[in-house]
Amino acid sequence: MPLMALDIHEPLRLRSRREFFWHQLRYVGAGTGFLLFSLSIGILGYHFLAGIDWIDSLLNASMILSGMGPVSSLHGTVAKLFASVYALYSGVVYLAVSAVLLYPLVQRLLKILHLQALNTAASKHARSQLKQEE
Repeated sequence: MPLMALDIHEPLRLRSRREFFWHQLRYVGAGTGFLLFSLSIGILGYHFLAGIDWIDSLLNASMILSGMGPVSSLHGTVAKLFASVYALYSGVVYLAVSAVLLYPLVQRLLKILHLQALNTAASKHARSQLKQEE
């Protein structure tokens, strides 16, 4: 089933724990891939635009991506502009990856609550039908 394809006529069912685990693992993979892609943009930018060696580029990109801030001081307008844009981009990446990782958990919780509400409504309806028959 595609990620966003929902059929409103399909009966609502809760995935088994095994299916949920693999579903969550796919989203973790997507989030990790996006994070690694963003980290590589930072490493390459710091190395080629700021003239910082590879290990310090990795350190700076990791620190900015995690929200801690830069470690090395930057010299030059291009390097400072890159760092500014990358810092703003990293904030969006943080929110996006958080949403991707939380989506399957929230979806499962909402399905559980929805199924409980349906069962509660069905049992209330059945009880009212029994009372009317008496």
